[in-house]
Amino acid sequence: MNDIRVIKKYPNRRLYDTNVSRYITLEEVRQLVLGNVRFRVEDKRTREDITRSILLQVISEQEEGGNPIFSSDLLTHIIRVYGDPMQTSISRYLEMSMQLYLEQQHHFSDQLKALLGQAATQPVQRLKELADKQVPIWRSVRKEFLKSLSRAKSISPLREKDGD
Repeated sequence: MNDIRVIKKYPNRRLYDTNVSRYITLEEVRQLVLGNVRFRVEDKRTREDITRSILLQVISEQEEGGNPIFSSDLLTHIIRVYGDPMQTSISRYLEMSMQLYLEQQHHFSDQLKALLGQAATQPVQRLKELADKQVPIWRSVRKEFLKSLSRAKSISPLREKDGD
């Protein structure tokens, strides 16, 4: 049995979920993501994988909803990165940062549940201790990113010279 759900995008821009044999909305695609359902969106005619494009549409819809994650300044910076020699490094840095954030959020949530389950006399102090433990991790990620950035900058001029 195929563990990846296939959703087909028809030329009329409608999405057809082959698993439930019906058309679905972008909101339902979002629900699949929230439910950790693995899926692939493919163009009905070309069979090309267009999952990224559909996910970007879901994000766009969420951003228009009133409580955006991306500020105009952040979006401007992201647009400026496209085509930059550092694009791949920045993409990887953002992925790693999100993964670290999710891991730390899960860890923090587990610790908070344990803390609230106990008769802790100083919960605020415990929360501060947990937050203090996160600082070195973020510093480490930042340090690795800056190392990567400096390596790429030192390589970048060589590429330009070779291209001349």
